[in-house]
Amino acid sequence: MKQTYVKDLYTGGEVTDWFLVKRSEIKTGANGKQYYDVLLGDKTGDISGKKWDVEGAETDLLSGIRAGDLVKVKAQITEWNGQPQLRIGRIRTRKEEDALEMAEFIKAAPEPPEAMFAYLHGKAEGIGDAELREVCLYLLNNNKDRLLYYPAAKANHHAIYAGLLWHVKRMLMMAERCCEVYTFLNKDLLTAGVLVHDIEKLNEMQADETGVVSEYTVEGQMLGHLVMGVRTIDRLVDEIGLSREKAMLLEHMMISHHYEPEFGSPKKPAFPEAEALHYMDMLDAKMYDFEDSLAGVAPGSFSDWVRTLDGRRLYKSTL
Repeated sequence: MKQTYVKDLYTGGEVTDWFLVKRSEIKTGANGKQYYDVLLGDKTGDISGKKWDVEGAETDLLSGIRAGDLVKVKAQITEWNGQPQLRIGRIRTRKEEDALEMAEFIKAAPEPPEAMFAYLHGKAEGIGDAELREVCLYLLNNNKDRLLYYPAAKANHHAIYAGLLWHVKRMLMMAERCCEVYTFLNKDLLTAGVLVHDIEKLNEMQADETGVVSEYTVEGQMLGHLVMGVRTIDRLVDEIGLSREKAMLLEHMMISHHYEPEFGSPKKPAFPEAEALHYMDMLDAKMYDFEDSLAGVAPGSFSDWVRTLDGRRLYKSTL
């Protein structure tokens, strides 16, 4: 049973406990000596760690540790750039006799994956346009296994077990209400855009069944999920008989939903459903970061600096 969680670690203390490896690498410092750089986590958050002056047989041992492994560390809790960091003294991997519950180590979406998938599937089935409905059902059904555990990112918003489903579900909920207010929007098109806009994150990142991303795929690094998504929709024009115009609309929603060139979008939204998609995507990402950053903050207090929110400190209201 875990005794100490990441959220409870404080600078100047010590910790001896189990953590999930998120990233693991042997590096060489400016002094020419090797050190071990690792990102560890549990269901409450992540913390970086360093083991200095690694050499000999220890190098081989640490090189064998992979993302998704459980490791027990003994470390001093130091500080780096205003954040706690572990100075690791000892580290070992899990043995067969170590009784550990993975639920202690995996930060997960707050709803069961099967229930979230059923929600997405129901919204896809409810699309009135036959071609858009077929595209969405095709992509959901053919990717169900991975959708049940994939995160929506490696390190930022919704970087949790089944985070991609959680992200898309909340966007679908917003789309429903958005169409009630802005009645000129095409609900079928907006719903389809939400369902498919991030589908190629499944191939952009390499994640294991704990929802931990070990790395980006070669295509993920070279093309990114926006371009990969366009390629997928293009393939479906012939495969399922999707019309060229509807394919173009979905492709435009994919490539424009990041809005700015520096974030990967070569085009800004050119029709209202694409514009709405962008802002719903942004809003859900920001609200996730707010909710996550304030989760352990006492009412009437401020959070630590939140990197994903431009380094802001957030206030938790007493209301």
